[in-house]
Amino acid sequence: MDKTVTKAKFVQRLADKMNASKKDAQDWLDVIFDEIVAVMKEGDKVNITGFGIFRIYDRKARMGRNPATGEPVQIAAKRMPKFRPGKVLKEAIE
Repeated sequence: MDKTVTKAKFVQRLADKMNASKKDAQDWLDVIFDEIVAVMKEGDKVNITGFGIFRIYDRKARMGRNPATGEPVQIAAKRMPKFRPGKVLKEAIE
């Protein structure tokens, strides 16, 4: 059975682990996420040794199909976020 830890539950876990207020834990998490996004928007990658790498990759334009009509449609190129887990993370969840 797959359990989902929501952001609120995750914040509570951080607060408990750091012996801090829930608001402080929320602020820390928001700053971390905001900075990862800011670095990626600049085109750089975030390498957290052992955990993984957050980066942007360019998806090329391609042809797809409209599932309702089956007609071919052009799908535009776009920038996409990507996460590659690090060795320590991979080994920790095996």
